[in-house]
Amino acid sequence: MENHLSFSCHDSQPSTACSAEYSGIDLGFHVSDDRDVLDGLLSQEQMDTCDRVLCLEKKVQQQEDEIICLKSALADVIRRLGHVEASKAQSSVLPSKPNIRGTPTRRAEKSFTNPLENARVTPSKRPTTPTHRTNASPRTNTSNKKWSSMSNSLDSPTFHRDGSRDAEWRAEEGYVKIYLRGRAINLYAPTTVENVDVTSVADPPSEKLKLEWVYGYRGRDCRSNLYYLSTGEIIYFAAASVVLHNVEENTQRHYLGHTDDVKCLAIHPDQVRVATGQVAGHDQKEGKPHVRIWDTMNLNTLHVIGIGDFDKAVCCLSFSKLDGGNHLVVVDEANDHVMSVWDLSKAHPKKITETKSSTEPVLAAEFHPLEKGSIITCGKGQISFWTFEGGSLAKKTGIFDKHEKPKFVLCVAFAENGDIISGDSNGNIFIWPKGNNRISKAIEGVHEGGIFSVCVMKDGTVLSGGGKDRKIIQYDSSYTKTGVETEIPENFGGVRMLNQGKGGMVLVGTTRNCILQGTVDLQLNPIVQGHMDELWGLASHPSQQQFLTSGSDKQVHMWDSMSRSVIWSKELSESAHSCCFYPDGSVVAIGTETGKWFVLDCGTHETITSHTDGNEQIECVLYSPDGKYLALGSRDNHIYLYEVTEDGKKYSRIGRCTGHSSFVTHIDWSSDSVYLCSNSGDYEVLYWKIPACKQETSISAVRDLEWATGNCTLTFNAAGVWPEGADGTDVNNVCRSNNGRVLASADDFGKVNLYQYPCYHPKAKKHSYNGHSSHVTNVSFLFDDSRLLSTGGRDMSIMQWQVV
Repeated sequence: MENHLSFSCHDSQPSTACSAEYSGIDLGFHVSDDRDVLDGLLSQEQMDTCDRVLCLEKKVQQQEDEIICLKSALADVIRRLGHVEASKAQSSVLPSKPNIRGTPTRRAEKSFTNPLENARVTPSKRPTTPTHRTNASPRTNTSNKKWSSMSNSLDSPTFHRDGSRDAEWRAEEGYVKIYLRGRAINLYAPTTVENVDVTSVADPPSEKLKLEWVYGYRGRDCRSNLYYLSTGEIIYFAAASVVLHNVEENTQRHYLGHTDDVKCLAIHPDQVRVATGQVAGHDQKEGKPHVRIWDTMNLNTLHVIGIGDFDKAVCCLSFSKLDGGNHLVVVDEANDHVMSVWDLSKAHPKKITETKSSTEPVLAAEFHPLEKGSIITCGKGQISFWTFEGGSLAKKTGIFDKHEKPKFVLCVAFAENGDIISGDSNGNIFIWPKGNNRISKAIEGVHEGGIFSVCVMKDGTVLSGGGKDRKIIQYDSSYTKTGVETEIPENFGGVRMLNQGKGGMVLVGTTRNCILQGTVDLQLNPIVQGHMDELWGLASHPSQQQFLTSGSDKQVHMWDSMSRSVIWSKELSESAHSCCFYPDGSVVAIGTETGKWFVLDCGTHETITSHTDGNEQIECVLYSPDGKYLALGSRDNHIYLYEVTEDGKKYSRIGRCTGHSSFVTHIDWSSDSVYLCSNSGDYEVLYWKIPACKQETSISAVRDLEWATGNCTLTFNAAGVWPEGADGTDVNNVCRSNNGRVLASADDFGKVNLYQYPCYHPKAKKHSYNGHSSHVTNVSFLFDDSRLLSTGGRDMSIMQWQVV
């Protein structure tokens, strides 16, 4: 049996409890043999453990802040001493920097990690990947003449109440000084830039973005999230966006009213209105869990309810059926799983009543379609029958009698005669007559493992879907097997959700974040595919409307942006983190979380070669513009350099760039393939002469170079992307458009941002776009700049934005 344990908690919100979902505050517990049963849910005891962890983490964070203050004070003293010697140095050589390793703030929502380690936060769900430093000791540099972007100025900058400092322009030296987590960073301007007014505000670009397509579906850990609308569209959600997908026309519309992960979905009886609930987000004002009721015809928000009423996440929703949808039942995923009923009949919805439903997880809550005021809930070890009458809720617990009580009741559905059909973790289907809390019929052992979904079709037949055995089994109206069944291919995962599609078609949402459509007796075809784990790797094809993604699920997907579909897929032996195309697009290099990297042939999809450099994560990979070299930035502080021959088929290591005192985050080539620029976790900007792998110590040699991609976050041309008070990890990636007019950034606040390029004004205006939740990990323009692509980390989605 294989066990996985992962923690992820907010630093900045110690009072927030942990959940069993990937969104933001996350504590997941998985045992592979019982994965279908547990399904990411936690017992009360585990929740108490999480609260204790949060308390300890807060104390550790306080200690970390004290250490950072001491480090900053020590650094200032050393810099002041070094200023005397620096003033004697030649003006063409930058002053030396004390070799003090920085400790950037942890990214909220990304991991529970040692606060003294200086590393880009890698989710702690990867216990086998040695990506974390176990101590705070810096890797010392043996070079006495090492220079960097770190400032040793004696001047005192302007401080704000929040501790942030204003950027400065140093005309004599020709650089902009910005501050990240209180540390000064010198970003040198080209000699053609004579003056920068740091108080001026640059205009946003004329270009804007329009969300065109969302690749992915949240099926891994959510249910009741896939429906067919009367408009001919199917509706589901991914990240913070709700997708209305027209399969026949191959188009999507998107509802983007939410500020963080959408967790649940309910369709109004009129088939026009929809209610969606979200989790607690990172935004203190707009990120509170709530429910939004909106119109699918024009995507207008009609009501926003529950802000301030829910503690953690809205996990279940259901409209009443017999009164025309005038009531809505909502379940909060807090410790007591408070269930509330809201009156929607008036202009302003009002909460009528609420009650604690269960201390155990609740997986579904549904109004009965044929019995007024009847609500059925199910979850861990329970199925409950509620009566809503006179403004109050009364509960009766389901009685299993001689039948074994399941660990989880996973789903409920309603037959045409009013019977309640439940599926559980033992693979059993139980029939509960209308108005009765005792079982009238049992169909035991129909699936191996849990039954995640039961669907009653319009013709009266019943379908059940298994998570572990991946089977869909059909029954007639008397609950007898018809002999019709099918098994979903393993690469798509198990059944998460079943629903009636157009005509006699069936919609199937899977546990591997895919959506299939077809018939049970013939064939099911994929209409939506996606990654099912953390996603960082993104690269655009150099000459075609295609792009490649690689994630921690070990999957590599090549996508076509025009057909919005997967061209080919490849499963690696390691979890992937970074990728890039060879200049002619014939091969692609992929870096993994273990230090191993692969080169794949884009035509045959076969592995051409693989190498291993160090035993830590390959943060970034990039071919030189002339295709002669491949550079790989590692979490072990080194950049590994390979000579590339035979049109990207043969690789020979020729050197290693050593000098960074923290992990390498970004690299970029000069357009002539002679120099390499690199950023690191302690906010250094270093330059290297290639192929000698020698650090370039003359700023005059590199300040006027043209750079191939402009994807380093710490450069003069990207100085304006950093928000005021940034801690150095708030911006994950940047990308310059191929026409050199626009700079896009991916940040930790779920935003994709557009700036004018170059963007060196610290207060540059921008266009910001929602859709992702939590941190956006990467952005990339297609070769013709017609579209921008973005990837979400824990939301596992890819978004395609049309540039307009």
